Amino acid sequence: MGRGTVVTSSSRMFRVLRILSLQNTLLGATMVIPLGISLVEGSRDIFAFAVALPVTLLINGGLFFFSRKAEGDLSHRDGFLVVSLSWITACLFGSIPFALQPEFGGIASAVFESVSGFTTTGSTILTDIDILPAATLWWRSIIQWYGGMGIIVLALAILPVLGVGGMQLFKAEVPGPTADKLLPRIKDTALALWAIYLGMTLAEAFLLFVAGFSAFDAICHAFTTMATGGFGTHDDSMMTVGNAWTDVIFIVFMGFAGMNFALHFAWLRRGRVKALWEDHEFRVYFGVILVMVALFTGALMLGGVVDSFWMSLRQSAFQVLSLVTTTGYNSADFEAWGVEVPALAYFCFLLLFTGGMAGSTSGGVKIVRLWLIVKLAYRNLFLLIHPRAVMPVKVSNRTVSEEVVSSVTAFLVLYLLVFLLTMAALSFMNYDFLTAATAAATALGNVGPGLGAVGPTDNFAHLPVIGKWLLIVCMLLGRLEIYTLLILLVPEFWRH
Repeated sequence: MGRGTVVTSSSRMFRVLRILSLQNTLLGATMVIPLGISLVEGSRDIFAFAVALPVTLLINGGLFFFSRKAEGDLSHRDGFLVVSLSWITACLFGSIPFALQPEFGGIASAVFESVSGFTTTGSTILTDIDILPAATLWWRSIIQWYGGMGIIVLALAILPVLGVGGMQLFKAEVPGPTADKLLPRIKDTALALWAIYLGMTLAEAFLLFVAGFSAFDAICHAFTTMATGGFGTHDDSMMTVGNAWTDVIFIVFMGFAGMNFALHFAWLRRGRVKALWEDHEFRVYFGVILVMVALFTGALMLGGVVDSFWMSLRQSAFQVLSLVTTTGYNSADFEAWGVEVPALAYFCFLLLFTGGMAGSTSGGVKIVRLWLIVKLAYRNLFLLIHPRAVMPVKVSNRTVSEEVVSSVTAFLVLYLLVFLLTMAALSFMNYDFLTAATAAATALGNVGPGLGAVGPTDNFAHLPVIGKWLLIVCMLLGRLEIYTLLILLVPEFWRH
């Protein structure tokens, strides 16, 4: 019995190792582009990519060769393990080009920047982004784009060729209470998602270029917009480099990125434009954005922060979309708004938790979960009046099972618990309440900027090493939606 368990565990280990090594080999291959850029420009980051590329390829290529004969499908448990380890190992290998450059200031800072990139958080430890070589700026952007749709979803298009099923990974990776396949085969689903993702990225890059961005800046910002990541190529994000037309383009595409990609599939691939308005979550998502934009616009006008209505509307729309979708771009110093109109600081703080729609590239709690909790609260109040009534919770006219309702409730409890513990830990590091609270919220929500010492014009370089590692864990927890990573801490997970 014991011997059989060892054999089974060994087989599972090799299957997991084969998938991880394949994905990281593909990641290493993408380093060819920044290495080429650095060689053409003769920039100082040549050494960083010249070392990172062969190290990543040799280690993972060797591991893949070693585990290439592993056979069998993934179990439900294996799916969680592969997803978690894929993100962790990708972030570690992705940090090598940063760790070999003095601007990133050590291992903890390099890993922080890499994790912030892959998890599409957008927080940075860099104090001067403008001095970075083009190749490094490209790498920061591409890892966000790569992480936006998900490392696992990319691999789903390849795993079937190797005889490894992918639905277990899809369920563990795709955000939201449920993960429905768009097409009968998971490979086709992954390809459809990536086709839409790539198409929107190219469309935004073209429009930004036409609107005045350089080709390089247009591509990099298209990468980080569709990923709802927020890494920019300049220190002040969009505060000085943008214009009215680019702001409108960013607003539209941030809105697209925050939507469920199943809806994009419906209206782009199947021509069902009405599917957008038929989706109740989309209505709530759209409604929250409209209400917040109206509130911010009115507050900026009445508070005398911005004189022009159109400028107020433009800045409000940009910043609300950036926060709700967890993109993290800044077209203005929204922290300064809170000085003139204190209520706006509270609303900015609340938006750090919101997130976009389930099935989008955004982080946060997600609109559908918050909506479900509101519906659950209303049902409980209703049942106090009519205790014998039967009132199921519904979303988009579909009844949500009690299992899903329970899962969402537990998720929110865990989310708030992690937030409170992180905030308390940062407070013990002598950070004020505002900084500690927003740093915890922005890391867990994968947003980027916070308030206080981590505001839109600041960075995270001042964090102590232990603080950086703490937020690294929070960013991974947020990107993997709490359960996928925390389940590895449950003793029963490792029992056969």
